[in-house]
Amino acid sequence: MDQVKIGAFIAELRKENNLTQQALGDKLGVTNKTISRWETGVYMPDIEMLQLLGKEFEVSVNEIIAGERRWRAARIAGL
Repeated sequence: MDQVKIGAFIAELRKENNLTQQALGDKLGVTNKTISRWETGVYMPDIEMLQLLGKEFEVSVNEIIAGERRWRAARIAGL
């Protein structure tokens, strides 16, 4: 599990949805500093937060943990 890659993916998803760290934190009930720590790979969201992130961004927990969308990973693997 690559925390930096996961964090970059969370940041990518947030930006695609035109959310600030503050706005995402408000939706999830955490601070903008917590979002920043996730995005920089300092901390990992717990499983409950991973589930909430998945619902918010319409991705699976597995995709978040992989740090990329499934279709991208499958394309790279040649599937």
